[in-house]
Amino acid sequence: MGVSVVEPCIDDVRRIGESCSNWGRWGTDDELGTLNLITPESVRAGAATVELGEVISLGLPYNSAGPQTGGFGRFNPIHMMIRDGNDALAGTTPRDFYKGRDAYIRSADDIIIMPLQCGTQWDALSHIMYDGTMYNGIPASEISSLGARKSDITVAQDKMTGRGVLLDIARWRGVDSLEPGFVIGRAELEGCAAAQGTEVRAGDFVLVRTGQVGEVRRRGAWEDYAGGDAPGLGLSAPEWLHEHDVAGVATDTWGMEVLPNETKDVFQPLHIILIVYMGLWVGEIFDLEGLGTRCAEIGRREFLFSAPPLPITYAVGSPVNPQVVL
Repeated sequence: MGVSVVEPCIDDVRRIGESCSNWGRWGTDDELGTLNLITPESVRAGAATVELGEVISLGLPYNSAGPQTGGFGRFNPIHMMIRDGNDALAGTTPRDFYKGRDAYIRSADDIIIMPLQCGTQWDALSHIMYDGTMYNGIPASEISSLGARKSDITVAQDKMTGRGVLLDIARWRGVDSLEPGFVIGRAELEGCAAAQGTEVRAGDFVLVRTGQVGEVRRRGAWEDYAGGDAPGLGLSAPEWLHEHDVAGVATDTWGMEVLPNETKDVFQPLHIILIVYMGLWVGEIFDLEGLGTRCAEIGRREFLFSAPPLPITYAVGSPVNPQVVL
């Protein structure tokens, strides 16, 4: 007879969440979560890694060719001009915009319509609720049709800078991209860090490369990137992240955690554990391809990391153009 395997379930999610909980750690009114771990010392530690002065962006372009396919209510950005060069040539740009100062200067202006989490982005701690509450026991009722009155994205506007480390799981495994459904757990995080000689410290931002954005480029289409099967963090990862007191974790996948999820009875269980219980800041859809290549070339995977969100009042997420300085 074969040995029966008990599949993880919501009880395991609760158990892991409670073992990693940061509720009350920084006070009963705390809305920052793990960003409390960002200190002047951790920022200086990030700055101390800079040797080359090279800047690498981790953000994907925000345009109509982005990763969203309409699932989960998300679509790609809609960009429109409200004044353009043809208006200037035709003389149709409103003159009173320039207060009648001269007849020469004209301008172009534009607008964009987009879900705040359609591209490279941070989840605010108000993004996920479980059992009627969000991080630190704040009631879900604090998020109304007007937005999040507690734990909105603006609390992070001056906190997203410090020491960053890349855990290049795909390169460590010797592949261009991890297979969909590949689980990145404690063993993989520890093994990759050890093989790279990378020390993960309190207050670090940990970037986990699966190679999935590179795979999209090789095949020339996003296909099911948004919400489809993907490599990602598994249920044994949160305790490792908690033990290392990381300030934030970001990946190059749509949803950060492995899909299909390890739990059959709950969707995106790590979002519950990391965001609701731990108050850990999660970044998704980061482009880690250029960074992975350059870090391999120089043999170093620590850097100054900066990725402040747009300070959009009451928002539960924000687009971002993360940058590292090597």
